[in-house]
Amino acid sequence: MTEINPLVVAQQQLDMAAEKLGLDPGVHAILREPLRVLEVNFPVKMDDGTIKVFKGYRAQHNDAIGPAKGGIRFHPSVTLDEVKALSMWMTFKCGVLGLPYGGGKGGVVVDPQTLSPFELERLSRAYIAAISSLIGPDKDIPAPDVNTNPQIMAWMMDEFSKCKGGVTYPGVVTGKPIIVGGSLGRGEATGRGCVIIIREAAKRIGMNLQGATAVVQGFGNVGSATARFLAKEGVKIIAIMEIDGGIYSQEGINPEDVLKFRKKAGTINGYPGCRPIDNEELFALDCDILVPAAMENQITKDNVDRIKAKLVAEAANGPTTPEADEILSRKGIMLTPDILTNAGGVTVSYFEWVQNIMNYYWSADEVNSRLEQKMVEAFDCIYQMSQDHKVNMRVAAYMYSLSRVAEAIKMRGWA
Repeated sequence: MTEINPLVVAQQQLDMAAEKLGLDPGVHAILREPLRVLEVNFPVKMDDGTIKVFKGYRAQHNDAIGPAKGGIRFHPSVTLDEVKALSMWMTFKCGVLGLPYGGGKGGVVVDPQTLSPFELERLSRAYIAAISSLIGPDKDIPAPDVNTNPQIMAWMMDEFSKCKGGVTYPGVVTGKPIIVGGSLGRGEATGRGCVIIIREAAKRIGMNLQGATAVVQGFGNVGSATARFLAKEGVKIIAIMEIDGGIYSQEGINPEDVLKFRKKAGTINGYPGCRPIDNEELFALDCDILVPAAMENQITKDNVDRIKAKLVAEAANGPTTPEADEILSRKGIMLTPDILTNAGGVTVSYFEWVQNIMNYYWSADEVNSRLEQKMVEAFDCIYQMSQDHKVNMRVAAYMYSLSRVAEAIKMRGWA
């Protein structure tokens, strides 16, 4: 299969919405590329005393509305174009939710599974030191992404604070442990937000979640939380896919039990009462809801025709290519786009940042209530725009977000 460049995908999605919106050409040109990108090559001392040099990136797509915001991923396939694309998606995701941010994204080319805990800490600190001139609570606020977690965010906050003379800056990153300024509800916010969007979308297409069936591709933090919250809504999870294989049972799978099984076995493979399933078969399953919660470019023109789901909810960033998007629309399958569906994480990251600045912290109920309100409002606005302009939900989400960002660019006199 031909390699799909995520930056090209992001630009195509932008171009389509810009055309529908009649976007000013100057604003369009500004938004097709990131405002700035930093590439760093930094040394890390390994446990055996040798020095390895790692490559990392940080992209800031746009800061017309506010500081850049976006995750940091540790993955061997991180590329400059991937980071640029992800920073673009973050700008539009923040616009969809009405957050006072632009998009940012970072990454290090590394397989963290090959590192010891001490090497991982040294890598995390070295990377954040290397990009420290670019970030800050009022400039660019990183967060966890693929293969990064609250512990890594705590190391990064600590290292940034050391770089700035020892003053603690809890607001420089979000997704931190609670004890060092994290927010209650942040860990499961993306999955919770996904299910709020699925619930709202199901209402619009007349789907009763009680007894509906779902398949989930990816069982990391987002996929597992989404599966758990779907199960609580009465949805039957019939298949789960991980990087090393998947499981299927038409009778239904208990996500909580799968998590316990994986904790002991180190894999979901062999989970009792299920048969193995591969990615190709997963997408072709007869189900009501398909949740891609893994990596980019999973639903393509090569496999989209096999999809039988009535609703595709993009829990991952960029899982559907533009060609596949068009085919899903023609088939009448509702797709809730990534910049809406998985925006619960950045929304509660925003809440965390606000709490850090105020040095006043909210209860979990307050966080979840505020998240619910913002996600439902965003869905309602985008669904209405899709109906008014007779476009699919992705184009509507981009149009809605673009109009906000474009207004800020104009007001600031950039175009």
